[in-house]
Amino acid sequence: MSAQIAASNTSWSYLGHGVHCVSSRPVGDVSKKSPAILLVHGFGASTDHWRYNIPVLSLTHEVHALDLLGFGRSSKPGELSYGGELWRDQLVSYVKERIGRPTVLVGNSLGGYAALAAGADLGTDAAGVVLLNAAGYFSDSIKRRDSMSWFAKARQKIGSGILRDPLVQRLIFENLRNPSTIRRTLKQVYIDSTNVDEDLVEAIRRPSLDPGAFGVFRSVFDGRTPQGRPLDELFAELKAPLLLLWGKLDPWMNSEGKRASFRRYAPTATTEVVLEAGHCPHDEIPEQVNSHLLQWLNSLYIK
Repeated sequence: MSAQIAASNTSWSYLGHGVHCVSSRPVGDVSKKSPAILLVHGFGASTDHWRYNIPVLSLTHEVHALDLLGFGRSSKPGELSYGGELWRDQLVSYVKERIGRPTVLVGNSLGGYAALAAGADLGTDAAGVVLLNAAGYFSDSIKRRDSMSWFAKARQKIGSGILRDPLVQRLIFENLRNPSTIRRTLKQVYIDSTNVDEDLVEAIRRPSLDPGAFGVFRSVFDGRTPQGRPLDELFAELKAPLLLLWGKLDPWMNSEGKRASFRRYAPTATTEVVLEAGHCPHDEIPEQVNSHLLQWLNSLYIK
């Protein structure tokens, strides 16, 4: 990927399973006033989805990214209960074991929910939380997977009983990992599809070929993944500063309605930025996302 600079690719073990990690930092000492940054991808994505963010953010900050268990180059064991609690605990352990200092957790979609849950759990070890079109539900709303709305629509059209048939699920899985389907789906959720290139398509397709990938898909598709706690409960426990970055043209979630709920429950000091983008603004308009994120960090930690 031409936008990337040299970064360290490493492995880490969580619950006895391999986790793919990427880290990069400025040359020389990192200022103690500058927290580390941990980037968390969304459903079906990986560390590769931060290709335009890591090179810029790591000019001034120690930056880490990892593949959540079940995704990317990380292990996809069949015995795990995939969901918010697993990924929250994975992030908390990574911050404590591999970073070892206050960290800003940045997450998109499903990764946004995991970042918020981890940020609430980490207490003072969370230097901040940044959510980009985060998934999740509120106590006073019907539980739903905003980042998985395609599944919800499919269930309405076909019927949940049919969709639980393993053969039907296999056919859907094979179609979803077809490069043409991946490309078409990305162009639906990127308002500006300039960055929907072959590198991105391959970064999503490649992990779907791994042993265990279909099992992860089935566990999520069946609705067997734990929902996790409501967003309002997590907001109430979060002690770190919060930045909300919204791609307001996101076709996978009602961004306007979701933003209203976030404004209702998010901590008073929350900063919100609305962007002309879809579901993945960090990859669609990375220059703007990088700029807003760094400005926010500078306002908090650079005096």
